[in-house]
Amino acid sequence: RHSKDKKNTTATMPKFNSFALAAAILLGLSSTATVDAFAGLNKNVGIASKSSLKMSTTASDVLWTPSIKTGARDELLGPITDYCADLKTVTRRKTRTVECGPINFGSEHRIVRQTMATTNTADVDATIDQVIRCADKGFDLVRITVQGRREANAAMKIREGLFKKGYDIPLCADMHFQPKVALMVAEAVEKIRINPGNFADGQKDFEEKVYESEEDYIMERTNLMESMYPLIEKCKELNRCMRIGTNHGSLSSRVLSYYGDTPRGMVESAIEFADICRAQDFHNFVFSMKASNPLVMVQSYRLLAAEMYRLGWDYPLHLGVTEAGEGEDGRMKSAIGIGTLLADGLGDTIRVSLTEDPEFEYEPCNRLAEIAQSRLASVNPDAAARQAAVLDYEDTRDVTSYSRRHGSLPETKEGDAVDVSAFTHKDGSVFNVITPEMLSKNNADYLYKDLGFKTAVGMPFKDVATTDSVLMRTVPDVEDTDARTILKRMIESNMGVIVPAEELEKNPLPNAVALMSLTEAVACDGKLPEGAIRLAVEIDGSEDEDTIGKIQELKPAFALLKPNDDLSNLHASRRVFEIIKKIDSDISVIHHFMTDTENSSELALQLGTKVGSLLTDGNGDGILVEQEGDIPHFSVDFLRQTSFSLLQGCRMRNVKTEFVSCPSCGRTLFDLQTTTAKITEATGHLPGVTVAVMGCIVNGPGEMADADFGYVGTIPGKVDLYYGKEVVRKNVPNENAVEELVDLIKSYDMWKDKEEEEEEVVAA
Repeated sequence: RHSKDKKNTTATMPKFNSFALAAAILLGLSSTATVDAFAGLNKNVGIASKSSLKMSTTASDVLWTPSIKTGARDELLGPITDYCADLKTVTRRKTRTVECGPINFGSEHRIVRQTMATTNTADVDATIDQVIRCADKGFDLVRITVQGRREANAAMKIREGLFKKGYDIPLCADMHFQPKVALMVAEAVEKIRINPGNFADGQKDFEEKVYESEEDYIMERTNLMESMYPLIEKCKELNRCMRIGTNHGSLSSRVLSYYGDTPRGMVESAIEFADICRAQDFHNFVFSMKASNPLVMVQSYRLLAAEMYRLGWDYPLHLGVTEAGEGEDGRMKSAIGIGTLLADGLGDTIRVSLTEDPEFEYEPCNRLAEIAQSRLASVNPDAAARQAAVLDYEDTRDVTSYSRRHGSLPETKEGDAVDVSAFTHKDGSVFNVITPEMLSKNNADYLYKDLGFKTAVGMPFKDVATTDSVLMRTVPDVEDTDARTILKRMIESNMGVIVPAEELEKNPLPNAVALMSLTEAVACDGKLPEGAIRLAVEIDGSEDEDTIGKIQELKPAFALLKPNDDLSNLHASRRVFEIIKKIDSDISVIHHFMTDTENSSELALQLGTKVGSLLTDGNGDGILVEQEGDIPHFSVDFLRQTSFSLLQGCRMRNVKTEFVSCPSCGRTLFDLQTTTAKITEATGHLPGVTVAVMGCIVNGPGEMADADFGYVGTIPGKVDLYYGKEVVRKNVPNENAVEELVDLIKSYDMWKDKEEEEEEVVAA
C-alpha cells in the first residue's frame, strides 16, 4: 500500500508556479485596503516548504485558497485550463493514494465500489447482517448513518462484530451537524464523511444575515476551524480517511447567500474545508460534489477538478448522483452523471444511490466501473485504437458552465402536405425503429399505443410523449394497403417516417424522409427519391471537415449521428459537434445508438453513459435506440419510454413527473420504498412537476433543490409537506399524507386527472 504522502506531488500536476509563489508571498506581506486573498500566510515561511509550515490553530493562520470572487485566484494562478488528464483519450486523472483501512482510493487503484446501509445503526445485529450481505455481494465499503452518541457507540460494536465474523470491510460514518459525535465515531470506523453545508454552520436562515462582501464571508471561518480541528487531529492520529462531501441541496446559508445555489458554491465550500485540512498537514481525504440533477453534478465535479489542476491538488473523487430514485430511471440518472465523469477519467470511488435495498446497488455500480475500465486507453488496446482513429479537432467546450446547443426544427415549406416541423421537438426528440410486420391491421392499435399516440375512433393523434419520428429500414409493398394506410395516418399526424433513400427508390412512400449517408448526399447533391418530402443525413464521424460543412448547402431536416465502430463514439461525436459549431449550422442532430443488449438495466446504463455524456456537454437534440443482433427485442413502448427517461434525466424534455427520492438510510422515518411506490402511483402522470420524497430532513429543505413539492419525514408516523423549500403542511399522519400531497398539488393548480383508458374503435 502507498502511504498517504507518497503521491503528494507528480510531474504532471505542478504546484504553484514560481511567479504565483512570489506573488503570493508578496501579497501576504503587503498591507492593502482590500481583503487579502492569502490572509493568514505565515510571514516567516514560503508556501512551497510544507515541512516548515506551523500547524494552524486559528483561521488567521490558514493559507486560504485565493478568492475567486475578487479575481485574486485568476490573477495569481492564471485561468482555468484543464479539467481532465486528456481531452482526446479516456485517461484517469492522476491522484494521490488515500488510505481507508484495507482499501485505497486513487488513480493507482481500482475504482472502489461502495454503498450505504439502510438499517437503524443502533440495531447492531441488523446492521452487521446487512453490511455482510453487501460485502458478500462485492462492495468494498459501506457507509452507515451516525445521528448521535447512541449510533456512535453502536458503530464500535458493529466494527467489532464484523471483525469477529472475519469481515474487515471498511465503514464510513455519515456525519451531519455533530462535530463532537464525529470525534467519538472516528475511534470505530475507517472513514468519516462530513458535509460542509451543515457540519459547522448548517442553519439556512437567509433573514439572519446576508453575506455581501468578502470580509463578511471570511469572518465565519473561525467557527469552521474550531469545529474541524479536533476531528482532523483525531483522523491523523488514527490514520482515518475523510470525505469532504458537498451536496447541492444542503449548502450552508453562508455559501448560499454569497455564491448562490450553484456549482461554484459547492466547489468553494469544499475547497474551504480542504484548506483547513491542508493547514493541519492532513491529506488523507477525498472530495464529492453530489446533486440530484445530473447536469449540476457533472458541472460541479468538472469545476472542482479544474480548480484542483490549477491549484496543484491531487485528491481523489467520490462520484454519485444523490437521490437518483429507483428502477431504470434511477440507474439512468446515475449513469448520466457517474458515467459522464468516468469517461472524462474522473472518479476513484462510486456509489449508485437507489431507493432500493443496498445490495441491489452493486450491479449498476460495478457495471459502471467496468464500462469505465473498458474505455481506458492505457489498459484496453482496442479502446486506445478507436480513440486514436478519431481525426484531430479542437475541443472548445467550456466546462465551467452548461449551455445546450439547440438545433432548429425542420423548416416548413409552401405546399407541404404535412407539418414537417413536428418531425422533431424543440426540447429533445425521440425516434423509434419499426418494421413492416408491426403494420398489420390487427396490430394497428397496439402500435399506436406503443408509439404514444392518443386515438379517437381509431385515428392517431400525437400527445405529450409520442414518438416524434420513426425509422423503417424497409417499407411495406404498395399492394399492402392496410400497412400503407396505417403509415399514411401516422404521417398525417405529423410523425416523420424515415426510410433509406435506396429503399424509397425501389418502393416509394409519399411524404417520407429520405435517409442518406452524408457522403452519398453530397455526391448526389441531396436529390430526393420520388415522393420524399425531406432529406435526412447520417454522419459516421469519418467525414472530413469539408464534407461536414456541406450540411449548410444540403439543408437536411436533421442528422442522425452514428460514429463508425472503429471510432470512439465519445470523441468522434465531440469532433462532429465542434465542426458543426465552427460552420455555424443549426441542424438538429439525433444520437443514433446501437445496442446488442436484451437487459433493461444494462440498456439504461449504456445509454446514460454513452449518450448522456454527450447530452451533458449540451450536444444533441434527441435519441434513436436501435437493437441489433439475434436477440429478443424490447417493445417499441419500452424503448420510447426509456428514451424519454434519458432526455428527462439530462434535463431536456419532461414528459412525466420527476421524482427526487432519497435512497434511505438509518435516519429514514417511514418505509421509503413502499411510500415512494404509492406517491409514484398517485402523482406519476404530471409532466413538468417534480416531487421529492425524503426519509428525513437532515440535509435541510435545500436537499429538495429541484423539487416543486416535498414529502419529508419529521418524526415517526408524521411527515411535513413542502411547496418549494417552504413547509406548508406540518405533522401530517403517514396514512393521510399521500392524499394530502395530491390535494396540495391541486391547490397550486399543477394537477390534472389521469386519463382513463378507453376501448378504441378502429376506423373502417
